[in-house]
Amino acid sequence: MKNDILIDKLSNLVEPIVVQLNYELYHIEYIKENKENYLRIYIDKAEGISLEDCGKVSRKLSDMLDEKDPISESYYLEISSPGIERTLYNDKHLSKYINNIVNIKLSRLYNGQKTYIGKLLDFNNENISIEIENENVSIPKNKIKKITLKGEF
Repeated sequence: MKNDILIDKLSNLVEPIVVQLNYELYHIEYIKENKENYLRIYIDKAEGISLEDCGKVSRKLSDMLDEKDPISESYYLEISSPGIERTLYNDKHLSKYINNIVNIKLSRLYNGQKTYIGKLLDFNNENISIEIENENVSIPKNKIKKITLKGEF
């Protein structure tokens, strides 16, 4: 099964349970690391995520996944917080963190740089606008490899 199709199927199964438990489904990934498969489900809530929260969601999802069996191969289930310096995967995440400092890593040089750090101002289908030292910079989305929130400790 193609990974995107699997992730969509998993989202439809997982999200109602996560929401019922009063969490937000932040992101799902199914990846292979060191010859092992991992289903990672990131959850969030305003107060942050504790180990207890992860355990609670893990128990509920594990039972459902055993019953529905959407993945034919063996895998490890991991429930996690997206963390302080979380990756922003989609427009919903970008909208939530407007006016926050982000770290943008590019797949190739753009205007002589591969990394930009600045305040997220706006975005559309083609570009992301950030402010760096009182100057607005527009970066094409198709050049972006990863955007993370710059955490404050």
